[in-house]
Amino acid sequence: MVLTREHKGQIIEQFKRHPGDTGSAEVQIALLTNRINELGEHFKQHIKDHHSRRGLLQMVGKRRRLLDYLKCQDALRYEKILGALSLKR
Repeated sequence: MVLTREHKGQIIEQFKRHPGDTGSAEVQIALLTNRINELGEHFKQHIKDHHSRRGLLQMVGKRRRLLDYLKCQDALRYEKILGALSLKR
């Protein structure tokens, strides 16, 4: 369930915009999507874990705000990240 350093590095390498980029909207969205998907698996086994569910909803909200920001700034980058992560909007 914990994101390993190697896996996080692979995600950053895939979505970075320039060398040394770790905080662009695309990277943040990709990391949040990975954590959201992992928590989805967690809730299949732990149905009554309401505290973690609240954290999941906060992550979904943050990802949504980042996607809205990206859509306003650059629609092409927005469409590209949706396709790469298989997100529906």
